[in-house]
Amino acid sequence: MSQKINLTLEESKKLKVISGSRKKPLREVLRAKILLSLYKNENISSISKCLKTSRPTIYKCFKKFLAGGIDLALKDTYHRPHPPIITKEAKAWVVNIACTKPKDLGYAAEIWTRKALAKHVRKNAEKENYLCLKKAVKATVHRILKEQSLRPHKISYYLEKRDEKFEEKMRTVLAVYKEVNLQNETQNKKNIITVSVDEKPGVQAIKNIAPDLPPKPSTPKKNTLKRDYEYKRLGTLSILAALDLHTGKIIGQVHERHRSIEFISLLKELDSYYPKDCVIRVILDNHSAHISKETLTYLETRPNRFKYVHTPKHGSWLNLIEGLFSKMARTFLKHIRVDSKEELKERILKGIKEINEEGVIHKWKKFNFDQV
Repeated sequence: MSQKINLTLEESKKLKVISGSRKKPLREVLRAKILLSLYKNENISSISKCLKTSRPTIYKCFKKFLAGGIDLALKDTYHRPHPPIITKEAKAWVVNIACTKPKDLGYAAEIWTRKALAKHVRKNAEKENYLCLKKAVKATVHRILKEQSLRPHKISYYLEKRDEKFEEKMRTVLAVYKEVNLQNETQNKKNIITVSVDEKPGVQAIKNIAPDLPPKPSTPKKNTLKRDYEYKRLGTLSILAALDLHTGKIIGQVHERHRSIEFISLLKELDSYYPKDCVIRVILDNHSAHISKETLTYLETRPNRFKYVHTPKHGSWLNLIEGLFSKMARTFLKHIRVDSKEELKERILKGIKEINEEGVIHKWKKFNFDQV
């Protein structure tokens, strides 16, 4: 073979990378080395001796390069020794079954497992005239589903938009955040204060049955805090909180229940905390306690004092206070154990006090305000 192969600079760099790779298949590394040697116009015999490969292998690599370039030369040509046993129609039938629920076909299960799906396929293959699937096993079903990237044994959740004015309400909330940020940056004290309000219900008061064992240094199996598996439930509490978007201060309350009377109690505390000549703009969700008859009656006694800005339905993630509740869950509420609900209440209020000592101002950063 006297013909020298021609490579571009990019192709030669690519082959050099592949030839020195430890992760690529060995056959690709060998072919890359062959092409580089041919590019340098080395002798076939010397290439065969240096790379410890046969001359036919070198010739085959050269011919594939001439036919389709380096991509064709590096890869094996796909070939099937025998025609496929499972037809496309049979695969489509399996995929169709996987896209339905087992309960719709008379089973008790809600979602498929590969084993259950394979069993159903074997049971009904002959009746549906797909004899090629009569002996289908779990691996057979797995391969068919993998071709379509189907995972019927998994569940992923979504949140349906049920608010027709979702975009409009979202833009309103983001416009408020934009205004607050500008107000904080310019230190322009307007006659309006914005707070983010929400509730965190169902905070469990859990009591240990046995005492916790402290960690012991240099002891592999005892180097963490050890806790008995059994515990006692004492009930739940609800956290009602308002986050000042100008100072980061939290005004929080802890109650046994979450009703209108508890929410009104939080509004009264906000009313007494802020100056009487300002408007308190409240960002909150659509909970019934926020718009109940009792709450509206109280708001009528304080005309022009509170201004509601509602987040969209199923859009409470737009409320900045959700980040605060997440912080609580990741800090002082994490793995918490108490002896009574009173102790839980005290520790929650103490945790809020500790967060207030830091004085972090929460800012919205998810969307670009220029798009609002």
